[in-house]
Amino acid sequence: MEISLKALGLVPGRGTSMDQSEMEREAIKLQEDLKFYFMNPCEKYRARRQIPWKLVIQVLKIVMVTTQLILFGLSNQLVVSFKEENTMAFKHLFIKGYTGVDEDDYCRTVYTQEDLYQSIFYVIDRYRQIGNLSLGTISYKEKKKSLKICKQQYHRGSIHPSNDTFHIDPTVDTECLHLEPELSANSLPRDSLINNSFFNLEFYRLIKVEISFRLKGIDLQTIRVRELPDCYTFHNKIIFNNEAHSGKMKIFFDSDATIQDCKDWHIVGSIQKTTRYTLVFDGFVILTCLVSLILCTRSIVLAIKLQRRFAQFFLKRYNRRVCSADRLEFINGWYIIIIISDLMTIIGSVMKMEIKAKNLTSYDVCSLLLGTSTLLVWVGVIRYLGYFQKYNVLILTMQASFPKVLRFCCCAGMIYLGYTFCGWIVLGPYHEK
Repeated sequence: MEISLKALGLVPGRGTSMDQSEMEREAIKLQEDLKFYFMNPCEKYRARRQIPWKLVIQVLKIVMVTTQLILFGLSNQLVVSFKEENTMAFKHLFIKGYTGVDEDDYCRTVYTQEDLYQSIFYVIDRYRQIGNLSLGTISYKEKKKSLKICKQQYHRGSIHPSNDTFHIDPTVDTECLHLEPELSANSLPRDSLINNSFFNLEFYRLIKVEISFRLKGIDLQTIRVRELPDCYTFHNKIIFNNEAHSGKMKIFFDSDATIQDCKDWHIVGSIQKTTRYTLVFDGFVILTCLVSLILCTRSIVLAIKLQRRFAQFFLKRYNRRVCSADRLEFINGWYIIIIISDLMTIIGSVMKMEIKAKNLTSYDVCSLLLGTSTLLVWVGVIRYLGYFQKYNVLILTMQASFPKVLRFCCCAGMIYLGYTFCGWIVLGPYHEK
């Protein structure tokens, strides 16, 4: 940016109380500082042979942060795949007649009372024999009251569809039954369960039957990539939903997995050494981001000082205040983005190190921090593309058109929302698709 005394309004000699020569020296010094501040790193290097440390750090940080994200993503991929594969295995194990494909947002449907009873007792039988059936490293969470069956039904009522009469008390009663896991398949008290009054279901009052149980497992596949295994607790829930009372009962399956620290483990090999190497690399990432954070914060502080210096000079010279738009020219938005990215990377890297050392299990929070920080780092590259003329024209065009694009989206969004609501009520509830 070419800055001159005339362009800045710093031409001396117009009704000032300051000494003429002192005013000129201050104006020239301020002009040089402003000109140098608005230079890009290449121009600063040619002007004063000053090494652009922030540029070097940003390039290095892009490589390190991206590498860190890829390594964490590959590790997190094993966690996600283990959860998904166990969920699919549980559906095949506990849902009678499951074909491997969900019918809709539910797994399967039953249409007769016999099918419902068979499906409920099928879950109980499978749960008690899980140690002899499952191919995975699955075991019980605890020995007593591990499986809970709850039924929800209306308090009382009577329904007579033949003469179009009914009487319902909408108060919902919930009754639960706890069953202890039996490890022996031959000791299943199946007859006692069938004769239990709990399973005398009155279907005109029945809202839903919910079976919940917890299982534990260990993810051993991480050993292949030289990582310590994780211990999981699976909170499984099977719901037989009869809210519609339409003769079609939907079966839902939900599995929520939580990662816990393994209490006692011992692994022979070089896995711990690989873990230390990864922790050292994460430490270098934190150090690099800390240096970047210090340099960018220093640049913003110096910019604020230069802004105040310019504002004071302008006030003394012309007795006028610098407008807010001109003050904002001194604040480099790219530095703010870099500072936010550095803070998120440092926090995410610390969490990643704790996860690697099996002191934390917050994969989702760590993924959010590292992913967002990497996004901001790559967005910051656009700043350096602006140093080239052709790319700078494109960036300036995007900056100028962005407000107009937002206004267009607001107008188009109103039309779209109106069409959506109208189309939903006119076509949606009555369409036969």
